[in-house]
Amino acid sequence: MRLRAFIVEDEPLSRRALRGFIAEIEWLECVGEAAEGVSAVRAIDELRPDVVFLDVHMPVLDGIEVLRRIRHAPEVVFTTAYDRYAVAAFELGAIDYLVKPFGRRRFQVAVERVRERLLAPRTAPPVSERARDALDGLPLRRLFTRRGGQVVPVALDSVVRIEARGDYVAIHQVGGSSLMHVALSELEDRLDPERFFRVHRSHVVNLDHVATIRSCDDRRFSVILDDGTEIVASRAGSHRLRERLR
Repeated sequence: MRLRAFIVEDEPLSRRALRGFIAEIEWLECVGEAAEGVSAVRAIDELRPDVVFLDVHMPVLDGIEVLRRIRHAPEVVFTTAYDRYAVAAFELGAIDYLVKPFGRRRFQVAVERVRERLLAPRTAPPVSERARDALDGLPLRRLFTRRGGQVVPVALDSVVRIEARGDYVAIHQVGGSSLMHVALSELEDRLDPERFFRVHRSHVVNLDHVATIRSCDDRRFSVILDDGTEIVASRAGSHRLRERLR
C-alpha cells in the first residue's frame, strides 16, 4: 500500500528535509506542499492525502487552525521547534510530532506509526479532534495512549490514580495500566482540580475513587482507593487534603 503525503511547512529547509526523507521510503510519496495555512487547507481537501506533515507555528493560519478548517481527515505528524507545552500536549493526545531539527531515524519512527494505524481499524477519534482536546488548554476529558500501532482512548472517569515514573507517568485505571511519556506536573496542570488531587509528589488520585481516608500518624493521612491501593500522603499533601476536607 503506497501512502500519499502532503507537507505544510513555512521553512524552506524543513520542507526540503521532509521531501528528502519521504523520497527514501518506498511506500510513501509526496503529492504536494504548502508554505502557509490558507493554501494548505484548499490543497489538503482537494488532494486528500493519507498523511500531512504540519508545522505548528505558521503566519496567518497555524497548524491547529488548518486542522479546524479542513474537511478531509488525514493522519497528521506535527513539526515544531521545541515547545514544552506543545510536546506535552501531543503526548496527552497520542499525536505524532517531530521536533526540529529532526533526523532520518526519528522521521522513520513517526511514519511507521502512521502506517500501522492506517492499516488497522480506527479505534480513536481523528487526530484533528485529539489535537483540539489536547491543545485548547481546558481540563482534559480523556487521555490517549499508544498500544502497539493503535491509539487507545482512556476515559478519565475510569482513572483511579496516576503515578510518576521518571519522565513517564503510569495511568492506573479500572482494568489495567498504561504508560505515557509526560511529566506528572504537566499532566496535573490539565486535570480537573475538583476531581484529581495530588497527595504526594509521585501520586495523583481521583477523588471519585477514594474509599477511605484515615490518619497514618500525627501529620500524615493514608488514602485507600476503591481498587485496594493504599497511598501514604506526604506531609504537604496531607495538609492540603485536610484543608480540602474542612
